[in-house]
Amino acid sequence: MEISKADASASHTHHTLKPKQESAAPELELRGAEILIKALQAENVKYVWGYPGGAVLHIYDAFFKQDTIQHILVRHEQAAVHAADGYARATGDVGVALVTSGPGATNAVTGIATAYMDSIPMVIISGQVPTHAIGMDAFQECDTVGITRPVVKHNFLVKDARDLADTLKKAFHIARSGRPGPVVVDIPKDVSFKKVPYHGYPQSVEMRSYNPVRKGHGGQIRKALQLLLAAKRPYIYTGGGVLLSNASAELRQLVDMLGYPCTNTLMGLGAYPASDRKFLGMLGMHGTVEANNAMQNCDVLLAVGARFDDRVIGNPKHFAQNERKIIHIDIDPSSISKRVRVDIPIVGDVKDVLSEMIAMIKEGATKPDANALGAWWDTIEGWRKTNCLKYDHGKNDIIKPQYVVETLWNMTKDVDTYITSDVGQHQMWAAQYYRFDEPRRWINSGGLGTMGVGIPYAMGIKLAKPESEVFCVTGEGSVQMCIQELSTCLQYNTPIKIVALNNRYLGMVRQWQEVEYEGRYSHSYMDALPNFVKLAEAYGHVGMLIERASDVEPALREARKLKDRTVFMDFRTDPTENVFPMVQAGKGITEMLLSAEDL
Repeated sequence: MEISKADASASHTHHTLKPKQESAAPELELRGAEILIKALQAENVKYVWGYPGGAVLHIYDAFFKQDTIQHILVRHEQAAVHAADGYARATGDVGVALVTSGPGATNAVTGIATAYMDSIPMVIISGQVPTHAIGMDAFQECDTVGITRPVVKHNFLVKDARDLADTLKKAFHIARSGRPGPVVVDIPKDVSFKKVPYHGYPQSVEMRSYNPVRKGHGGQIRKALQLLLAAKRPYIYTGGGVLLSNASAELRQLVDMLGYPCTNTLMGLGAYPASDRKFLGMLGMHGTVEANNAMQNCDVLLAVGARFDDRVIGNPKHFAQNERKIIHIDIDPSSISKRVRVDIPIVGDVKDVLSEMIAMIKEGATKPDANALGAWWDTIEGWRKTNCLKYDHGKNDIIKPQYVVETLWNMTKDVDTYITSDVGQHQMWAAQYYRFDEPRRWINSGGLGTMGVGIPYAMGIKLAKPESEVFCVTGEGSVQMCIQELSTCLQYNTPIKIVALNNRYLGMVRQWQEVEYEGRYSHSYMDALPNFVKLAEAYGHVGMLIERASDVEPALREARKLKDRTVFMDFRTDPTENVFPMVQAGKGITEMLLSAEDL
């Protein structure tokens, strides 16, 4: 059964069964695996990242017989989900991963939880033992639905091949609508093999229990605007929701019309251009002095697609000390007033709500109070003078990690560039010193903080954006968690550039041990690191060792020239460098450590 491009386009139509006539065409019968392929084709899926195994062999057989979807064979299931996730973050499309039962599914859990915490639209297809063997401790059996339930938006166990098309339609709809998230579809082996009548892929989906609101309540938006326009010290605080709903243009228009200061969370960077004066930098645990002080001292706060999480507002009691009115726009009603009580909740899609706000401002005659706003900006400029991101450039050619990121930004700020990161100090330096002007260019694990995502993310993005430059900023700790994917980069020709800020420590752990544990560095030192240059070469790539600050720029320039090669740059950076500003756990966001002198 060949599933060609012509069949794929036909799979969109929803056949209705006509009454049987003498010469009626025989009913189309397909295996479950073939229906799955038709569904993916109807959803315009271009790439699937996966790893075969017994429970998914019928599905892999169906993949062999089609030519419209490229399957990418990873080296570990965790990376399959991360790569699909990175692809989804950069493109806005639903990422798709395919894993086998048992260890295939359990290996995927970290990737699923990562996507869940950051609200990334994904469909993960997992194989399952045959239906008659479920619950019998069969070979490579695990309760995938049970295991993934806390870290998915929804999951399905398909017990009948006739339900496959409808289930997949629902899975993609749930993944991409409302607050996006990962959906797991668990398919037993016999379900993928069984032949059943196929009536086409459904064009629409009706789910009585799931109807996310898109439009915000007009009255609430009007009330919010009155408050916002009357503010003396307004502040616009935005998160990942702005990017997820592709509302950067609307946010920019709103901020420019009002002239108000704006901040992004770690997940929201690029939603508003970092090069604009109205941008105060990232806020939160490693945010700027001006961003955090404005958050604490504003009188009206407009929160857009952000969730007031612990890394952003620090201690909620400290945050609540100052009187301020809060307007919160979010598509997920359960996120509103979850951590901080808000005054005007607006449930709706960020893009729709901001568009409506902009229209109301244009229609109305009310303008912001220019004198109060001028005074507020004077206060902010005073905080800005602290220049909290200045750092000691070091002596004797020592490489400071901030310098590597700054140099990379200076070289690539005018070309189409994507930056992925792993988790730790290097992630925070990338967020602070790479100034993102465009949305969906900064790809990192925010909510779960998953080490190992950097290379798979970069791999997924490079496949989607072959003409763009893709850099993975990582550390020698994180990079080893999915280092085997260097092999996948070679096989599928995704030439990424890896910028490893190698300080021989699990840097963020070491920093906390220095600050909170009187310098007791328990198991945060890396004593047996591989030779990364040789390792990169063993995988068929280019390796570079950079040990002097004067070599940072030439090395980056050389790596960028090697357009069709993956390059691993091992930058030996200052092992004592810490991320500042820093808010310690339990402290308020204005109680910042600004440098080593504050320790």
